[in-house]
Amino acid sequence: MFYKPKKAFFYGTGRKKSSVARVRIFPEGTGAVTINNREMDNYFGLDTLKLLVRQPFMVTDTLGKFDVVVTVAGGGVTGQAGAIRHGISRALLQVDESYRPLLKKAGLLTRDPRMKERKKYGLKAARRAPQFSKR
Repeated sequence: MFYKPKKAFFYGTGRKKSSVARVRIFPEGTGAVTINNREMDNYFGLDTLKLLVRQPFMVTDTLGKFDVVVTVAGGGVTGQAGAIRHGISRALLQVDESYRPLLKKAGLLTRDPRMKERKKYGLKAARRAPQFSKR
């Protein structure tokens, strides 16, 4: 049995809505982003979502310097992209603490607290009331 040494990585957890992303950043990379064992181009169809994921690297001027491996679950594609962005930002803080002012100014370290509102009794949805008829 051979011993395979594990590569050092930096870890960050990102969340948005009901999506949770576990992000690992590997230094000395080529800029490859793998999401749930798939290329980012295959995982996200929209270019805006790919741009959203790359945003922390653009802000810190580290685009193409790290390989990213992500496991993301829950929510839709937009929420997952936001969670990945949050996780990458947190992992970059572990790489270098001097990135904090840049990431903070861009608003990438703040967890977006907006969640789905719960359904209330007597209503069809959170605020949607049954149709009203005078007669």
